[in-house]
Amino acid sequence: MVRRGARRHLVSAPLLALGITVAGCSASAPSPPTGVDTLEIPTPSPEPADFVAEVDNRWLPLPVGAEWVYAVTGEPSSYQVRVTVSEGPEVLGVATTAVRTEPLVGEDELVTTTPGTDWYAQDIEGNVWWFGSEDGWRAGEAGAEAGLVMAAEPRFGDGYRMAVAGGLDVRAEVTGVDGAGTVELEVYRGENSRTEEYAAGIGLQSWSSTGVGTSGSLQRSDLDG
Repeated sequence: MVRRGARRHLVSAPLLALGITVAGCSASAPSPPTGVDTLEIPTPSPEPADFVAEVDNRWLPLPVGAEWVYAVTGEPSSYQVRVTVSEGPEVLGVATTAVRTEPLVGEDELVTTTPGTDWYAQDIEGNVWWFGSEDGWRAGEAGAEAGLVMAAEPRFGDGYRMAVAGGLDVRAEVTGVDGAGTVELEVYRGENSRTEEYAAGIGLQSWSSTGVGTSGSLQRSDLDG
């Protein structure tokens, strides 16, 4: 099951969720757990019955057959990246959605984007999980576990692991939430980090990165701005 004891905190929960008593005031009853509080992240044994066939999370919709292009700017060059969505393999009995990323450049051009395919699946409550990547890692093998990519209801201050596999440890923190429009994540991978912005009904619309030997930004080419 993906929904077990809360084992997720990399950052503190919002102050309002702590139910602190102030002298002279009676504290209200604590709110029930929300967001990632009740998720086991990463999850070592996802139950196939807990997952649905499509990824239609408000902040990360991945409809099979979709295709779009990003414009990447930075060092060592500027170029475009094509993203395509298709049906993926079963991983630990869970049907996944495959997201293929490939730079649109010539053979001799230098790029910072590596071609590859990642596998995602959405649980019955709308949370999107990362189950692995082609020619990389796969949940259930060599100690790798599925991590959370996007919560059904992102909450400011939540932190969680997106991937745990061998030497791979990708972490995320929700650094901004505009319920009507966008969610911002700060994603950490080793010494590098990047800020990702997701738009309702669109998914990842832009990111900017900083870190050791990296710099750059990405923007959905079919969006204004």
